[in-house]
Amino acid sequence: MIGSLILRLTIWFLLTSDLSVANIIIGVLIAFLLPRGYTSPERFKDWVRIIKKILIAIPVAYIEAFQIIVNPHNGEDIILERVKLKRSPIMIFLDVFVITFTPKTIVVRHNHAGSYEVHRVLPTRKNP
Repeated sequence: MIGSLILRLTIWFLLTSDLSVANIIIGVLIAFLLPRGYTSPERFKDWVRIIKKILIAIPVAYIEAFQIIVNPHNGEDIILERVKLKRSPIMIFLDVFVITFTPKTIVVRHNHAGSYEVHRVLPTRKNP
């Protein structure tokens, strides 16, 4: 609940760019009045795993961007990446974010049967 409140207030302050007392009061009222959806609680282990993936994805994104600049990437394919069933919406969002953050991959579709369709860009193979 507190995490949801902080997220809503952060979004409110980013949208309004105003930290006056009146705006803070309005933001708190709106944060409390907005309806809440049911979300399943995430385990600490899941959060640690996704943060680790995000930290690894940052240097990988720079490496892949450099590779695309140096080598043309004309090949492409679509793969299925398996994920756990019944993940919370925030964990699905973070999974999709990590995959899409790198320049060579993007999630095309989330299949509720437990997989993502991921479009990959592949380097051009040189014929010998």
